[in-house]
Amino acid sequence: MEVRDTDTFLDYYERIRERTKKLIAVVPPEQLEWAYMPGKFSIGDVIRHIANIERYMYAETVQGRPSAYQGCDVSYADGYEHTLAYLDKMHAESVAIFRSIGNEGLQRKCMTPAGIEINTGKWLRAMTEHEIHHRGELYIYLNLLGVKTPPIFTLSAEEVAARSILPGNT
Repeated sequence: MEVRDTDTFLDYYERIRERTKKLIAVVPPEQLEWAYMPGKFSIGDVIRHIANIERYMYAETVQGRPSAYQGCDVSYADGYEHTLAYLDKMHAESVAIFRSIGNEGLQRKCMTPAGIEINTGKWLRAMTEHEIHHRGELYIYLNLLGVKTPPIFTLSAEEVAARSILPGNT
């Protein structure tokens, strides 16, 4: 996907976020700070990380500023409701910034925290990939906890297989 139009990109990105939020909605509040092992991100850390990276790394760098990302611990939002509200707040701030750069801003270069100059549209595409990566983590975490997770696109893999026809059996 080449990102050339701000409105088209943001429509696409909102659908990415809707799928992420659909998954977050099944997180048991009492398991928010569960991690599969000490020293690793908890479920809440992953959610706060998505929020903070979006706002303090991507939204800053597309404005020509350095990354201001400082982590994702409970000091940013503590508890289930506060964490979800924080995710929404950071997202709203970020989307307003992305919208403000306009179509011409998508063609400018920005500097990544690694010191690599990249086309802003490509950088924003990387942001969607980053969120999808962490959504995958959340699926695994929730499965480890035995939480039933929603399929991304209506059907689970097992349901698709059950409805499919074997090759050669048309």
